[in-house]
Amino acid sequence: MATFLAAAVSVVIMSTSLVLATTQKAPWRIHTLFSVECQNYFDWQTVGLMHSYHKSLQPGPITRLLSCTDEERRQYQGMGLAPTFEVPSMSRHPKTGDWYPAINKPAGVVHWLKYSEDADNVDWVVILDADMIIRGPIIPWELGAEKGRPIAAYYGYLKGCDNILSRLHTKHPELCDKVGGLLAMHIDDLRALAPMWLLKTEEVRGDRAHWGTNITGDIYGQGWISEMYGYAFGAAEVGLHHKINDDLMIYPGYTPRDGVEPILLHYGLPFKVGNWSFNKLEHHDDDIVYECNHIFPPPPFPREVVLMETNINRRRGLFLSTECINTLNQGLLLHHASSSCPKPKWSKYLSFLKSRKFAELTKPKYINRQKLSQVTEQKNILMESTKLYPKIHTLFSTECSSYFDWQTVGLIHSFHLSGQPGNITRLLSCTEHDLKQYMGHDLAPTHYVPSMSQHPLTGDWYPAINKPAAVLHWLNHVKTDAEFIVILDADMIMRGPITPWEYGAARGHPVSTPYEYLIGCDNELAKIHTRNPSACEKVGGVIIMHIDDLQKFALLWLHKTEEVRSDKAHYATNFTGDIYGAGWISEMYGYSFGAAELNLRHIIRNDILIYPGYVPLPGIKYKVFHYGLRFGVGNWSFDKADWRNIDVVNTCWSKFPEPPDPSTLSTPDDNIRQRDILSIECGKALNDALYLHHKRRNCRYPSDSNANFTLSKDVGLLHELKHGVISGRGDEQNIAIEVPSKIFLNSKDKPPSFWMVGLWAFSGMGFLALIFMILPKRKGESSKAKANRSKRNFA
Repeated sequence: MATFLAAAVSVVIMSTSLVLATTQKAPWRIHTLFSVECQNYFDWQTVGLMHSYHKSLQPGPITRLLSCTDEERRQYQGMGLAPTFEVPSMSRHPKTGDWYPAINKPAGVVHWLKYSEDADNVDWVVILDADMIIRGPIIPWELGAEKGRPIAAYYGYLKGCDNILSRLHTKHPELCDKVGGLLAMHIDDLRALAPMWLLKTEEVRGDRAHWGTNITGDIYGQGWISEMYGYAFGAAEVGLHHKINDDLMIYPGYTPRDGVEPILLHYGLPFKVGNWSFNKLEHHDDDIVYECNHIFPPPPFPREVVLMETNINRRRGLFLSTECINTLNQGLLLHHASSSCPKPKWSKYLSFLKSRKFAELTKPKYINRQKLSQVTEQKNILMESTKLYPKIHTLFSTECSSYFDWQTVGLIHSFHLSGQPGNITRLLSCTEHDLKQYMGHDLAPTHYVPSMSQHPLTGDWYPAINKPAAVLHWLNHVKTDAEFIVILDADMIMRGPITPWEYGAARGHPVSTPYEYLIGCDNELAKIHTRNPSACEKVGGVIIMHIDDLQKFALLWLHKTEEVRSDKAHYATNFTGDIYGAGWISEMYGYSFGAAELNLRHIIRNDILIYPGYVPLPGIKYKVFHYGLRFGVGNWSFDKADWRNIDVVNTCWSKFPEPPDPSTLSTPDDNIRQRDILSIECGKALNDALYLHHKRRNCRYPSDSNANFTLSKDVGLLHELKHGVISGRGDEQNIAIEVPSKIFLNSKDKPPSFWMVGLWAFSGMGFLALIFMILPKRKGESSKAKANRSKRNFA
């Protein structure tokens, strides 16, 4: 193994040297830079980046800008890990005393430009972060970089480019680009930019009054991304206008776009493949570089990944995640071999890393220059044009239960068909116990939040409070560049896009749908729970709200929900409109009263949402079905509450009772006919979503090929079915189902004949008799064989 590793190093270095010899001539000389500190944390990242630099055949030299304090430098043992240029540490600012290690990146570049001879012999500079893996050559001019037009990756969460932050820190806020990660620019541009990059980083870091998340997008609100703004504002100051391409770099865990082959992996965020996961922060103090043959936990093998995911692009995303760690591990093993470590023990994983298959999977990726240039230009034109329309993100809240899982399947399926702009996130509230047993992690893009179903202070059981609590948690823990947030319920089916520009949403003016039964807005309830009862509006269901309003409002939404929930003296129907008089709609009042506190004035639209079973207004194209109430057509009906404890998601080919065919409708009343058509559409949409879900999970029918079991073909059997026990996983070949005697798994709907049972019994007895006849003979032969082996062992 050691011989192989050493040979591999030689081949890679020779190949790279050949490339360097043929390409490094003015005006095409490239130099790659990355910035680190004297820590184990950066050392293993350095090993991974350097190994990928060689594998990818990146042209030109690479330099590590190493920032160390005097004490760190005396103890540091990793000088040989990469070609290194030492720069003074500014982690502790020499003037202000502020502790901010990220400032070493611009400070290191400034120092390199001033004191390194390499900086005088280069035309193009590529700047990377240490936590990256290079997959193919990064050649600036092939990516479309020009003098004055650097190439960069898109960092959409830098919302300060669009607000007061840019107006405070640059004279040219219109030139502020939300970029970072990968930077490729002409050396003349870097010389103009670098001092301003450092200066603006110091400025933003010192501007504590504007560290807030609502201004910077920094979820911690502590100025940690000041260096990123320093770059964006510095580039605006010197007039650089970036060519932005968000296909060149990808975070492991993300799904690549169809036909896109990223050339850079940035493992700055946690990611997982199946039950395996990786988070770089968990290895902050890991001395894995200096422990012989110590590597990161191996990810799943490619054949295991194939079985996990059938969607081609999502599978490619999983392959990229495993490639990232496999490349890191291969780099560590090569480093250990070069450090005279003993040969590692053979393992299936080490064999894979040295295999031809892995070499083929990780061979350098080359971009199509012409195609990339066209795509980059198109995307930059599109990015300019879409500035007319704000970005949107859609949220919905659920819990760890099969009841919410089938609703999730329906909503996600309809989201993708609706043409809704932006992304969608499920806010999943689970107790630790529920999360351990939960099987629906793959049903939707998910943000996990602690469950507040059982209130941590009062002990009150009220699961609906998870909705405002989850929105607040998401705002505090997720960076988003969305300007408007659309909030839906899980029990909805989307029929078209819900956009702020169509309905006129704006700051201070959210859009929502009418909930007229919230009579508490008109009586004593509103006077008790808001200082501004006249602003209380009877709304809910669909919400479109500006992110700035939501950030101010979410905490009030939660607090007002707690208030109303605890006000048991006013639970009564005559106060709340709640037919149960048990405080179940406290969360809805929490929303209305919280919005009133901030004097948010809703644009109330009755053309967005409809309950199936209601008569539609003529000519209205509703965007959402909200199936919160029972509805039906003829003898067919659907009530989500009937399916609370039935797992239709994890039982293969399960579905809801099929609604009637629209062609069978015979009512002469056109209003009733339109009502029934919409009800049928909603029921069919849920079943279509379930069918595609089961198909995606590679479900197979039971071993009887004639069997075609669905949970209920006859709604009259629903009561009996609810008393059965249904188990089984979508990835199993057979489904174990206990059902009432009226439901059978064979197509003739009757139990096996008596003679067939007798034949099974007779066959079983014959098999056992045969076994008993053979075993004594085998036992004797086995004893003799053991005795003969014993004699040979002691001979």
